Amino acid sequence: MRPIQERMTNVTSPGAQAGGVEVSLSDTSLNPSSEAQNSPSVAEPAPEAKPPGFESLGLSAELLKAVEQSGYATPTPIQAQGIPEVLKRRDVIGIAQTGTGKTASFTLPMIELLARGRAKARMPRSLILEPTRELAAQVAESFEKYGKYNKLSMALLIGGTSFDDQDRKLDRGVDVLIATPGRLLDHFSRGKLMLSQVQILVVDEADRMLDMGFIPDVEEICKKLPFTRQTLFYSATMPPEIQRLTEKFLHNPVRVEVARPATTATNITQEVIEVPANDWAKREALRRLVRDNAVKNAIVFCNRKTDVDIVAKSLVKHGFNAAPLHGDLDQSVRTRTLDGFRSGKIDLLVASDVAARGLDIPAVSHIFNFDVPYHPDDYVHRIGRTGRAGRSGHAFMLVTPRDGKYLEAIERLTGRKLERRALEGLSEAVEARPRDERRDRNKGRGRNDRDRKREYPIKPHGQVAPMEPVTPVQAAPVQATSSPPGPDQRQKQQRDHRQDHRAREKKPQQQQTADDTRSQLPAFLLRPVKLPPAAPKTPARPRKSESAEN
Repeated sequence: MRPIQERMTNVTSPGAQAGGVEVSLSDTSLNPSSEAQNSPSVAEPAPEAKPPGFESLGLSAELLKAVEQSGYATPTPIQAQGIPEVLKRRDVIGIAQTGTGKTASFTLPMIELLARGRAKARMPRSLILEPTRELAAQVAESFEKYGKYNKLSMALLIGGTSFDDQDRKLDRGVDVLIATPGRLLDHFSRGKLMLSQVQILVVDEADRMLDMGFIPDVEEICKKLPFTRQTLFYSATMPPEIQRLTEKFLHNPVRVEVARPATTATNITQEVIEVPANDWAKREALRRLVRDNAVKNAIVFCNRKTDVDIVAKSLVKHGFNAAPLHGDLDQSVRTRTLDGFRSGKIDLLVASDVAARGLDIPAVSHIFNFDVPYHPDDYVHRIGRTGRAGRSGHAFMLVTPRDGKYLEAIERLTGRKLERRALEGLSEAVEARPRDERRDRNKGRGRNDRDRKREYPIKPHGQVAPMEPVTPVQAAPVQATSSPPGPDQRQKQQRDHRQDHRAREKKPQQQQTADDTRSQLPAFLLRPVKLPPAAPKTPARPRKSESAEN
């Protein structure tokens, strides 16, 4: 009889594979005695599986060294799922909450793919489109941080900077081109840029592109790129317009979705503060919240740029370290303000939605929505500035009775009922203020109020019509019309008319006086000129005939 041989099979579990541990299992069904010999008396606890690191994503040693020096050891879900697909050169649609590391999910594989090759003059090898200047500058910083061991050239095309400096970089040739749609089309229309060699296209914050009206520019840029390019689309939400754009320009894309679209992070505490519909009440509520919550640094969001300046001035007036940030400021001022906020020189950053998308400021502890955003997607992006990289965050939103429909839209989008509370004594403080100071800047700004015809008072002009009755005026008797002129009389009238016309033509024009003529001459012609003295006259010589007679 053929002896039964013990068969061994090696099975590697996903957790063991990530930790580099290989588990050996024996087929005990054919050899029962081996089970009794090898089974321990006490079950040993299984070792904990280590989460996979960046080395399991297929990145080069230079990239892994740069990532390790940046302080990151474990990839986020969007990075772990998206980087391998990008390295396979497939089109990707990435949907994740803000603050989950979408920027590194495309910068790392792009550096890996572009490490081999050389760029030509005015022909970039890759293109990254960003909606705002700040976000484009932030992506450029990520490339500098992760690509310091790779010899890749980069150019940043944003508004508010010189065209000449950007042209010089393009003339040398760039591997990575980071731009906003408007400035990119400006360079293309001037003939300073050609897009025929673009291998990778990244559209970051696509939903913000839609809100800012850049989708027609994005479509025009996509039509100028090669058909064989690789396209990467990243967004926190997926509206129907963005879905249509992906269906038009992406080829068999891989959808990497680590969270339901338009959801907020669970590590952010969200709270609604009910305030009266009054300007001073909202500013006072903001000041109380900043004092009572031990705010280290925070971002205050407003809907309008004018309100950004007003709120920033109010905070500075009451002793807070605040600064405004919105699109009307000069680019140098915006960059200096952001640098000051990152370094800790500025505690409170009062901003419009220009700072709500994609800005990576990791240590923001609180978010204050001074105004309820008109679009519920903006709320997701606003509070996403806090609670980044696993930290806890706090978000407050000031809501007036007029903001009910916007609050309902936010709760319907996020699928979460927000907690509500009112500040103690705020309503009484509003009632105690003088009546003329209780005005609301938003009162009368609705559509119906704008369309309503305004009545302006008429100033008195001092002329008043008399109220006495007017005596009727009798009409003059109508004279009988004369008979039409005959042929002889008509010829005489025409002859008199021609004579009068000739007389007017022969009338001499009025002669200009000497003063009028002198006033029309140039001044240098009227200056006195000294003439040379006249030569003395010599007496005439007598004639020969006259001298002979004498």
